[in-house]
Amino acid sequence: MPSQDTRTLLQSAVPTAAVGAVVAVVSGVVAGGKGALGAVIGTLVVIAFMGLGMFVLQRTAKSFPQLFQAMGMMLYVAQLLLLLIFMALFKDTTLFNPKAFAFGLVVGTVVWMASQARAYMKAKILYVEPDSEQKDKPEKSGSST
Repeated sequence: MPSQDTRTLLQSAVPTAAVGAVVAVVSGVVAGGKGALGAVIGTLVVIAFMGLGMFVLQRTAKSFPQLFQAMGMMLYVAQLLLLLIFMALFKDTTLFNPKAFAFGLVVGTVVWMASQARAYMKAKILYVEPDSEQKDKPEKSGSST
C-alpha cells in the first residue's frame, strides 16, 4: 500500500478502534462480560471488513482505474450487506450478547465511514502528476535565433 493509503487506513482504523473500546466498556457495564465481548467482536469485524475493502479498492484502482468509482459503490454496498448478514447470523448466539454485537457493528461502521471521509477530505492528493507534462515536451535550447 502506498503511504497515502496507509495513512488513510490508520486515520479510519484508529478512531473505529477507540470508539469500539468505548462501546465495549458501555456494553460491559450494561450487559456484562458477554456484552463487552459482543461489542469487541463487532468492532473487529468492522475493522477487518472495511480494511480489506479499502485494500481491494486500491488494488482495483491501480489495475483498472476506469472501474474505480463503480467498484467503490459496489464494494460499499457489498460490505454493508455482509455486515447485515453477520448481524442476522449471530442474532441468536449464546457466545456473546447479540445486541451489543449489533451495536458495535453499527457504531463501528458509522465511525469508519465518517473518519474515512474526513481522511480523504484532508488528504492532499494530486489530480495531475506534474512530471508527466515535462516528459512529453521537447526541451528548449539556450537561445533560439
